[in-house]
Amino acid sequence: MPALKTKDKTDTIIKYDLKRKGGIDSMKDVYENPLITRYSSREMAHIFSDDMKFKTWRRLWVALAEAEHEMGLPISQEQIDELKRYAEDINYDVAQAREREVRHDVMSHVYAYGVQCPKAKGIIHLGATSCYVGDNTDIIVMDQALSMIEKKLVNVIARLKEFALNYKDMPTLGFTHYQPAQLTTVGKRATLWMQDLVMDYEQLQFVKSQVRLRGVKGTTGTQASFLTLFEGDANKVKELERKVARKLGYEKVYAVTGQTYPRKFDSIVADLLSSIAQSAYKFANDLRLLQNLKEIEEPFEKKQIGSSAMAYKRNPMRSERICSLARYIISLASSPAITASTQWFERTLDDSANKRLVIPQAFMALDAVLNIYLNVSSGMVVYPKVIEKRIREELPFMATETILMDAVKRGGDRQVLHEKIREYSMQAGARVKEEGKANNLIELIKADVAFRMKPEEIDDIMDPRNFTGLAEVQTEDFIREVADPVLGKYSDLSMQGEINV
Repeated sequence: MPALKTKDKTDTIIKYDLKRKGGIDSMKDVYENPLITRYSSREMAHIFSDDMKFKTWRRLWVALAEAEHEMGLPISQEQIDELKRYAEDINYDVAQAREREVRHDVMSHVYAYGVQCPKAKGIIHLGATSCYVGDNTDIIVMDQALSMIEKKLVNVIARLKEFALNYKDMPTLGFTHYQPAQLTTVGKRATLWMQDLVMDYEQLQFVKSQVRLRGVKGTTGTQASFLTLFEGDANKVKELERKVARKLGYEKVYAVTGQTYPRKFDSIVADLLSSIAQSAYKFANDLRLLQNLKEIEEPFEKKQIGSSAMAYKRNPMRSERICSLARYIISLASSPAITASTQWFERTLDDSANKRLVIPQAFMALDAVLNIYLNVSSGMVVYPKVIEKRIREELPFMATETILMDAVKRGGDRQVLHEKIREYSMQAGARVKEEGKANNLIELIKADVAFRMKPEEIDDIMDPRNFTGLAEVQTEDFIREVADPVLGKYSDLSMQGEINV
């Protein structure tokens, strides 16, 4: 799959593939996480994999050793070369066996790395605490996951733009309180979905701008161990941290930390994911209602089964899945907030198990939501005749104000005509609700000479396009002024491959 590239070559977003390649091996006798086996893409699952985690740990150890070597500590190039040689070759069996003995994941991997690198084992993790690899890796992983969310979010906006332009001038019945209201257009309604996502995009850009490494801070964030290594030279400690960050592709680190980076950042990220989920939920909920009205439907495969009992049904299962997963993401946002608010002083370990669950699952669930959103927004089916029929049922009531004003201009008595419209509206409403017949309000008005209007003149007023206001113009303006500036930052918005929805 081609990369989604920005026009700025320094900000190229990594490519990814939505097509599943055989799935993930499963074990049928134990619980499996459906986010991995059923919903999330392999690419997002990989970002939170052990391979990604432990290879990043080793990247961090290499970067630290290199920087310490460059700053004059007794670390040889031969030791660094040895570390690099095994940076991608994780000896999991050794690490797992060691962890069963010492009950410490970081020290187990330090040991395993040292088994592969006997010349360098004495300098691995020099001066660092566990959070040097753990926390910096968590930030790097979240950063990569945010980039994947960004790509998919932008692509959904692009799909909705296409839909909005195609239907920018198609009148449709608007609803407030899920009761018939004034007309809008199908395309204008799509801009409401887009606007939510653009707001999410803007928030995502802000969060990404705030990404920074924990850095090289030591056990309680004071950098005391590194100050000792450099014999009290604070400038060298600061330069070491800058070097390490740059080797990992970052310019910024937190100015101060305890043992961990601020858990507030996890809460900020979770809030962002929740916000995007809320937008997707709104879209999917609207589409479920529209599908019930038979106005717009999500894609439905040729051999898809809607119900095991009712063969005629076309259930909006993809939109329902969006809502289901989005609800889960929204609920997850509370955990990082509670974790951030209950950390003690420089750190406490009750964050670990919680964030190990919440952060990956929130990302994987949102990845699944956006995959489905992409699929649905690319293939929505519109039924103009049904939309037109519903407009005809409700428009007579809405048109009466215009008819009243035109009739008064022709010399009619406003108060008399208003009362006639009220009476005719009650009659027509009873006919529709109590007898199940068509709305005949306009026919009643046409037959009353008090309105001083020819039937064809009233028919001209009844053109639905007279009642959509600036909906078409607003759609065009929104896309030109709001959506296109976002989409214009990306030179390739093509989404290829298959999405398992």
